[in-house]
Amino acid sequence: MSWLLLRPTGCFAAQRYTGTMLEKLPEVIGHALQGMRAGLDKIVFNTLGMRQGMASIALSSVAFADHAPLPSRYTADGEGLSPPLQWTGLPAGTESLVLVVEDADSPTPNPLVHAIVVGLQPAEGKLDEAAIPSRDNAGAAGLRVGRNSGLQAAWLPPDPPPGHGAHRYAFQLFALDDTPAFSTAPGRDEVFDALREHALASGLLIGTCERPDGSIKIKKAAPAGPLATG
Repeated sequence: MSWLLLRPTGCFAAQRYTGTMLEKLPEVIGHALQGMRAGLDKIVFNTLGMRQGMASIALSSVAFADHAPLPSRYTADGEGLSPPLQWTGLPAGTESLVLVVEDADSPTPNPLVHAIVVGLQPAEGKLDEAAIPSRDNAGAAGLRVGRNSGLQAAWLPPDPPPGHGAHRYAFQLFALDDTPAFSTAPGRDEVFDALREHALASGLLIGTCERPDGSIKIKKAAPAGPLATG
């Protein structure tokens, strides 16, 4: 008896495999790359080398709990909006904040950058839903947005390959003792250098997203009539 594998057409279907992003891959490639992950140890939060004992920022979201799944409205399966964030516990001397969002489980040598925001004001204490520009969404006026791994100054919605397992999206907030003169749309390297020089404290919030193997196994019926006994 043979089996026919069909790709579903619903939520878990491979939807927008355009460009060169390695997250946008079909199930068979997702399975093949299961052992390839950038690693949580490579996100900015863990590679910055901040001194032990530095203050910690309490970063949270009303939309999801730490290490819990991201609602689909914030992923490529939904509206693709950036989620709301809020923070407390900024240290004295904080002049500005930087947000970096990375996929620790992307099948790439280094985590994929999903968003960078610089020059956030400490007094605001939050970043509203859809504040970062994304598809069909202009974002909040005046927000200074850096380049994601798609080379766009925007929110790159989570879009993990089906069958690759759960991906951890690291929302990392850094308090700075200055407001660096970043370029118009700074990338990860430029932001990392500024953080290494000016970071006072950091906070981390993890949201997850997973597309299981979406293949539907359909039993292939045996042919009827004389061919069945051929």
